[in-house]
Amino acid sequence: MQDDDSLIWVPRLAVHGGPRFLQIADALQVAVANGSLKPGDRLPPQRRLAAQLDVDLTTVTRAYDEARRRNLLEGRGARGTYVAAPKVELTSVLDLSMNNPPPPDGVDLGDMLKQGLSQVLMGADHALLMTYHLGGGSDSGREAGARWLAPMFGHLDAGQVLVCPGAQAAIAALMLALTQPGDVILAEPASYPGLRAAATQFGRHLIAVGADRHGMVPGLLEEACRAHKPGLIYLNPTLQNPTAVTMPERRRQELAAIAERCEVRIVEDDPYWLLANAPPPPIATFAPEQVYYISTLSKCLTPGLRVAFVLVRDPQVREGFLAALRAFALMADPLAAALATQWILDGSAGRLMEGVRKEARLRHRMARDILAGRYRGAGDGLHVWLALPAYWNASQLARAAGSAGIAVTPAEAFATDGRSVNAIRISLGSIRDRGRLQAGLQRLSHLLARRPEAFSAAVV
Repeated sequence: MQDDDSLIWVPRLAVHGGPRFLQIADALQVAVANGSLKPGDRLPPQRRLAAQLDVDLTTVTRAYDEARRRNLLEGRGARGTYVAAPKVELTSVLDLSMNNPPPPDGVDLGDMLKQGLSQVLMGADHALLMTYHLGGGSDSGREAGARWLAPMFGHLDAGQVLVCPGAQAAIAALMLALTQPGDVILAEPASYPGLRAAATQFGRHLIAVGADRHGMVPGLLEEACRAHKPGLIYLNPTLQNPTAVTMPERRRQELAAIAERCEVRIVEDDPYWLLANAPPPPIATFAPEQVYYISTLSKCLTPGLRVAFVLVRDPQVREGFLAALRAFALMADPLAAALATQWILDGSAGRLMEGVRKEARLRHRMARDILAGRYRGAGDGLHVWLALPAYWNASQLARAAGSAGIAVTPAEAFATDGRSVNAIRISLGSIRDRGRLQAGLQRLSHLLARRPEAFSAAVV
């Protein structure tokens, strides 16, 4: 350990090695891991290191900030920046199973909550925040929803937008409003598990329609519509959960045309559109009267904000939807809805979402580098769909990963018809710290590289 002067430590930067601030942070992590930097070592001042590396001061500042995020460094005021002592990790499982938005760099969510709630409480009647509300949201909530949906649709009539307590509630209410017990709902072979849960509870039958690398196959959809006379088609066309496929515009147009010809309505569940890189227009733009569009804040901002916006153009369907919603969720939580409205209207939601988008892309790059040839992500969104080598099957790998302290989701959890491919979904946002995410991905990569062994749980 040394306190009197900065350690002479200068990382090597590669010309084509990616962003330099990440190269510096990665080099720090390697140096700490191999012992060449030890807890208590003082690092060079930022200006000095910037001069030695011939980079901007901002680059080194970002690198040190990233290293702090990984719990590698700690600041000691005027004394400088030091290698941090290892933190005791009380959470044993590295969670790659839950599709949470990752915590964005440079955004203090706690401060955002304090400021947002303060603005809500200053501007609202407190009694109105603590009482029953009519379903569908307040006028200001619907206006915020119309603004949230503007990147997808342009200007919208706020009266066509409904505020709901999350996307799952919206899916369930649409299912109740638009179908009858025993009706068929068509979906892709691997689809959102919440759809299957709602269909099972309500006595609807899910039938899988084949998909290719562009999503649901139009010819197979038309055959299924004529054979089964479905009540609904469920689609998640952008960064699909779990396959991460983004349906191209032509495919969206074809599916919308089939739904119109066959007079079948579509639920378009689109939680990741705003996180995607240049996504095509929603299916609802090609068949406005046929498609009911859902956009949730939980996947773009934070899961605790249980607010979703539903675009329903038909007034009769809106009334039926709200009646169905009241059967199990009288209203969106007024305080959560007011906070969502405040954040959308003052721009905080957009800033938070941009931070989530940037963080997700950094994490995808990490996954691509670590998983190498096995990576099949889209470079954005919250998850990766990982096809497994033939010597592993998905449930077996999930058990082995659990024994190694990693939680992943096997393909069978998403199977619409009980049949699944040999794959797992890896979620990149649940682990807050990038260093721990890197460790989890590396551990998973090592597990995939070796053939299964006999895994046995300890008996206590």
